[in-house]
Amino acid sequence: MSARRPPVVLVAPAALGALVVIVPLAALVQRAPWDEVGRQLGSDAARDALRLSLLTSTAATVIAMVVGVPLAWVLARVAFPGRTVVRAVVTLPMVLPPVAGGVALLLAFGRRGLVGGWLDDTFGITLPFTTAGVVLAQTFVALPFLVLAVESGFRGLDGRLEDAAATLGARPLHVFRRVTLPLVAPAVAAGAALCWARALGEFGATITFAGNFRGVTQTMPSAVFLELESGNPDGAVALSLVLLAVSLAILLALRGRLLGAR
Repeated sequence: MSARRPPVVLVAPAALGALVVIVPLAALVQRAPWDEVGRQLGSDAARDALRLSLLTSTAATVIAMVVGVPLAWVLARVAFPGRTVVRAVVTLPMVLPPVAGGVALLLAFGRRGLVGGWLDDTFGITLPFTTAGVVLAQTFVALPFLVLAVESGFRGLDGRLEDAAATLGARPLHVFRRVTLPLVAPAVAAGAALCWARALGEFGATITFAGNFRGVTQTMPSAVFLELESGNPDGAVALSLVLLAVSLAILLALRGRLLGAR
């Protein structure tokens, strides 16, 4: 690293950029009713929202890992027509407005949706405005974070190790389980953590597709919105602090993996 003083022309906008993020977060911490945080978080509604958020975000992460790791492997290792388009579509929820994602989910899995009508008529499965609908919405928005992280891990592997195992007679599935997966485990862990954090903070697609019913679909972000709507800013701040703490912990734990920090 160079010991020269950085030019002001770079430091000034860098500092401004940092302040754009730091100031709102500092305001949240400064505004927090610390003497009331325990009571706010101890309410039945807050406990229900926290319990549901932890349950659904964990379920969404498990589903994302089950389907996302194979998908990342295919995108990284299999050349097929339209692979770039598939990758773009899979990662689209990262930039798609969450409310638009919720509308898309309704059109796909609503009772009259593209797939939802068939699920309802054939199996009696209804997803909108249910806990399962929350999990589906969280999986939809969080899956791309896992896929991108794991695909990058697959692309960075030394293929000679897999070739050596195959040369020794190992079947492809055995090579994948015993060689490839252990080597890419750090990327899977990082992707799963990001996926879980994103699912925990999901709001727009969830409230559009699943609603905001306490104990059924009301997650922590939905509870924050409800507290603001009901004129209880202290409750909204207290719940926001929980989400802030969890997100910060995830980023600090992954900073070496994602940011190259030492």
